[in-house]
Amino acid sequence: MTTTQNTGHAQEFTGRNALVTGGASGIGLAVAARLAAGGAAVAIADYNEEAAHKAAADLAAGGVRATALRMDVTDPESVRAGTEAAAEALGGLHLAVNNAGISGEAAPTGEYPVEVWRRVLATNLDGVFYSLRYELPLILAAGGGAVVNMASILGTNGFAGAPAYVAAKHGVVGLTKTAALEYAGQGVRINAAGPGFIDTPLLSGMDRAAHDALVTLHPQGRLGRAEEVAELTAFLLSHRASFINGSYHLIDGGYSAR
Repeated sequence: MTTTQNTGHAQEFTGRNALVTGGASGIGLAVAARLAAGGAAVAIADYNEEAAHKAAADLAAGGVRATALRMDVTDPESVRAGTEAAAEALGGLHLAVNNAGISGEAAPTGEYPVEVWRRVLATNLDGVFYSLRYELPLILAAGGGAVVNMASILGTNGFAGAPAYVAAKHGVVGLTKTAALEYAGQGVRINAAGPGFIDTPLLSGMDRAAHDALVTLHPQGRLGRAEEVAELTAFLLSHRASFINGSYHLIDGGYSAR
């Protein structure tokens, strides 16, 4: 399992319990590893139950308290049951990262398949709402905490051929701001991260020409790394970000500055 350096803020999450959706690969896996490196107990929720258990086992082998569960974020009952099971296994819930998402197909809006639109919105937007819906009462019951919703640079930019993904990620940003206003006075901070294109399994099927074209959109001349997004996420969840709430934080190598 990939881990990250945490020399400056070791054990800042000691005594905190975290749930990461879509935590078995890519950004979610890097976030789970980073929180664990900071002392958190971690529940990894993923549609791929086998991969979730492997990720949790790898963390546990390093001395971390970790558990795994299958969660289909498009199904509110699955989210409810999984979130409650995670809190029960860990002994409460203080932190959550709502990361599960899919990319969908590439097609112009006037040709976009309706079933794909529904699937992308169900995963990338409804899934974040369902997660918040069942996480927030548990975080309040634990005395407060913090949430990061994984949006995208496409939560503020358009992208031809990706109407469903762009609409969903814009929705995540709006949902984040609204929930933050509602819970700010109750000891819960809620923010969103906006990664650029990150070198994860989500891009694994892309041909070289398409990959290189994406790289050119980032002024730093490369795609991002999952560990870099994990560092931003950990910061937003930590006490170091105690006055950051309802914000949307880009991490895109300059993509949005063009």
